[in-house]
Amino acid sequence: MAIDDETLKTYAYINISSYRVKTVKALKNEVLMPTQIAKDAGIRPNHISKVLRELKEVNVAECLDESVRKGRLYRLTDLGSEIAKEL
Repeated sequence: MAIDDETLKTYAYINISSYRVKTVKALKNEVLMPTQIAKDAGIRPNHISKVLRELKEVNVAECLDESVRKGRLYRLTDLGSEIAKEL
């Protein structure tokens, strides 16, 4: 499968951070809350919100309901799923 330049740049951005890589891998085929992601990825919970924000900014992850204060659910976007396959 050929990867376009923008996807390649996003892949590189994720790959330079072990936290981003672990988070994408934890979300692969899953819809999870931040505490579950942190546990599955082995990341301290106080770091996960920053990582999720970074992944949302590059359209790799999305929150299913931003209006909810607690219990937000996150999943990978199509781009995120494509990148997860390559990690």
